[in-house]
Amino acid sequence: MVVTERTPPGRIFWWVAVLYGWALSPWLSAATLPVDKVDMLYHRYEGGGMVIDGPMVLVRKSVGPQVSLSGQYYVDQVSAASVDVLATASEYKEERNQYTAGIDYLHGKSILSLGYTLSTENDYEANTLYFSLSQEFFGGMSTVTMGYARGWDTVRERGNETFEAEADRRNYQLGLSQVMTTNSLVGFDLEVITDEGFLQNPYRQNRYVDPTDDRNFLYQPERYPETRTSYSVAARALYYLPYRASVRAEYRYFNDTWGITGHTYELAYVHALDPRWSVEGKARFYDQDQADFYSDLYAFENSQTHLARDKEMSSFSGVTLGGGLVYEWKQTSLPGIDRLQASLLIDWLDFEYDNFRDVTAPGNFLPGEEPLYAFDAFVTRASLILEY
Repeated sequence: MVVTERTPPGRIFWWVAVLYGWALSPWLSAATLPVDKVDMLYHRYEGGGMVIDGPMVLVRKSVGPQVSLSGQYYVDQVSAASVDVLATASEYKEERNQYTAGIDYLHGKSILSLGYTLSTENDYEANTLYFSLSQEFFGGMSTVTMGYARGWDTVRERGNETFEAEADRRNYQLGLSQVMTTNSLVGFDLEVITDEGFLQNPYRQNRYVDPTDDRNFLYQPERYPETRTSYSVAARALYYLPYRASVRAEYRYFNDTWGITGHTYELAYVHALDPRWSVEGKARFYDQDQADFYSDLYAFENSQTHLARDKEMSSFSGVTLGGGLVYEWKQTSLPGIDRLQASLLIDWLDFEYDNFRDVTAPGNFLPGEEPLYAFDAFVTRASLILEY
């Protein structure tokens, strides 16, 4: 997924979680509470006319041997002058604030987790309540994780005080991780998401050929279905190499009722240079088909029931190359700090669209003959983790 203008806050957070590795991981042990720590991170996404940056702070603290509490504050500051914005509107700036509170409860070989997230901006509010259960089997060799999340969003439109719409989202997860050998792990995940309500963007428009002049085109608002069901399956493998390194491979398949099919392939490598310094690198490739109702240019106004020209609904592919340095200091001399970790990671993203055209490209083009759109972006993450 690519972060784009007017992306719903929940979708932005999902993208950030996947990119930064904060999503629920099949490698986590179900029989151990998360350690007490403070995470601080600054992220910056720049590319395709978009700049998204801001801080994140996560604090986690145990209350006795069975309970761990956590709180997170996350900020996205968005400045948009992308091809979608420039085609029909002007550059805008906004800020999104996200607050999360969670609790983990350890019982035997099980962990129960409950949490709530509130994400707000001037024209969008997203609420998410989530629950998960992780259970170890066979002496810790196998871990099964089940999760459920319920989201309810309120969509508004700047400049239109009479507009307000709702969206309801449900997420179901099932995961399995298995220790294969002393050096290898495998994991499998299944995720099903159902969305209902206002699922489109109130600012986005599609275009159609001008009936009075076929050398020109006009715009009308997009119109999406009010329901969507998607599912994804993923397989992961992690192998520890004998020279203080590890390699991870992942494949993910995605499909939904809108006709989109996506494939993600990823390969990552981590190498310890010495007891404190390590380097890591990764390569990811993604491609998807277009939604059934997508078109870059419709033949005439209201030519079908559902209309979309969002480039993320089109057919496209993307490559991500990333790497960075990680510094880890255990049993530090800092008062009260057991472990310190600092990292600087940079990703380069390159996306090419098969049937979305750049209407802002200089030159005189007939509708539907403009250059195909492509862009690249950089994502920078600087983080500091303190365990106590």
